[in-house]
Amino acid sequence: MSVPVVVELSAQQTHPLRRAVLRFDTPTKEVVFAEDIWPGAVHLGLLVDDELVATSSWVPRQLDGDDSSLAVQLRGMATARSLQGSGFGGLLLEAGCERFAETGVRLVWARARDAALAFYLRHGFEAVGEGFLDAATQLPHHLVVRHLTLEQPAGEQQTGARRDGR
Repeated sequence: MSVPVVVELSAQQTHPLRRAVLRFDTPTKEVVFAEDIWPGAVHLGLLVDDELVATSSWVPRQLDGDDSSLAVQLRGMATARSLQGSGFGGLLLEAGCERFAETGVRLVWARARDAALAFYLRHGFEAVGEGFLDAATQLPHHLVVRHLTLEQPAGEQQTGARRDGR
């Protein structure tokens, strides 16, 4: 198995994995997010042996009620179902957080499925407020936030992945 490589993707390149992972058990099969084409939106993927195994989308967006710091919303975080628990999703998440911390972003937030809540907590996120049912998926979610610093990663692991083939 080759060293995982973090790459930038187009929004369209995230769609097959989003559909397979995030929409297989939901009433909606829609995988296009309006924010996919917002200025500053970035789509990252993790390649292993030239296969796309994880995707994430990062959208410049303040968290409601928090205008105190630069923020990004994490959307569409998906790891191939057969590889969940392998650490690949964590590698991609940490690489994205590191990338945005280097640009001055100080807050990453997401609407995390309760089924993935432990994953986010292991990577330095905190659950905020009461849970809710997501309107599109009809699945339980929580708002999660992670404060970023340049000094130290908040998650459980360093990335261990090359970025853009470097």
